Order: sequence, then C-alpha cells, then structure tokens
Amino acid sequence: MAIDTLGFLELNSIAKGIEAVDFMLKAADCQLISAKASCPGKYYIIISGRVDSVERSIEEGSRIGGMHVVGKLTIPRIDPKVITAISMTHVPDNMSAVGAIEYYSAAGSIIAADFAVKAADVDLISLQLGTGIAGKSFVVLTGDVDAVRAAVDAGVEGAKEEAMIINHIVLPNPRPELVNSLVF
Repeated sequence: MAIDTLGFLELNSIAKGIEAVDFMLKAADCQLISAKASCPGKYYIIISGRVDSVERSIEEGSRIGGMHVVGKLTIPRIDPKVITAISMTHVPDNMSAVGAIEYYSAAGSIIAADFAVKAADVDLISLQLGTGIAGKSFVVLTGDVDAVRAAVDAGVEGAKEEAMIINHIVLPNPRPELVNSLVF
C-alpha cells in the first residue's frame, strides 16, 4: 500500500471516536497511525494510505461521528517526516537552531509541519498533538538558522486558514539542556 496521504479526524466523544476508528478501517485500505483519547476529552484518529482510501475512510468516520466531529483533514502527498514525527520523537545529532510553532488545534500542527519540511531542509524533532496539554499542539523542528526561519514562516503561513496559531519561535544555537528537554 502506498502511503502518500494522511487523514486526521477529531471528535469530542471518546466512545464515538472508538466506534469511528472501526468503521474507518473497514471502509478502505488504510493504515492506522494513531487513535487515542486526548485532552480535553477529545479523540484523535490519524490514518495514512492512498488518497482515495484515506478520503473514503475520513468520510465514513465523519458519518459515524456525526455531531461529535470537531475537525477533519486530508493531506495528499504528505512528507514522510511528518508521519515519523507523529509516531515518535527524533533528535538529530547537530542542531544550530530550533523552531517551534504552537496551535490551539492538532490539525494546525500537522499542516504546519508538512509545509515546514517541504519549504526548507529541516528535521522534525517532535509533533505533539494535544495529549496532556489541554488540546493544544505544537511542532518542533531543527536545522541551520536560515532553514529553520524559512520552515517556521512556511508552516505559519500554510496553516493560517485552517488553525488558530498561539505562537512561534526560532532559537539560534540552543543549549543542549533545552534540546534534551524537548524529548518526551
């Protein structure tokens, strides 16, 4: 199965979210990246696969979720770095700058991360989607200073229509202690 598209569904009911996952996976050939409860009492579902399969699964999850769906997203041609960052935290050996972009929704960080890695030569350190942080989300990336600035700007610009940004930063020459604190 070609993994070129990411689908994201956010519900305000955990039970409905669990039900939606089952229907989504039965509706089309998709890979479940993550399905979990999050703060404040939401349920996030992330899938990947071919565009048509992801769209069909998100449509089915939306149908099952009904009035409990609070957000949905399909990103064709997703950069594989984004899927890796959702699944785990990665700290590269050499970092001359760190950037962070923070949103009120998980969808904002997913969109921003994809725009950021496509705009500049950066690595994603982390993509945190709402768990334990009151439903907020953030993306942390690294690279050389100019690349991080370009990536943060692209991420902020790319997600501005879809999500409300809280803040964004670029830190040249971060201290190693700070970098270590970013690994959750």
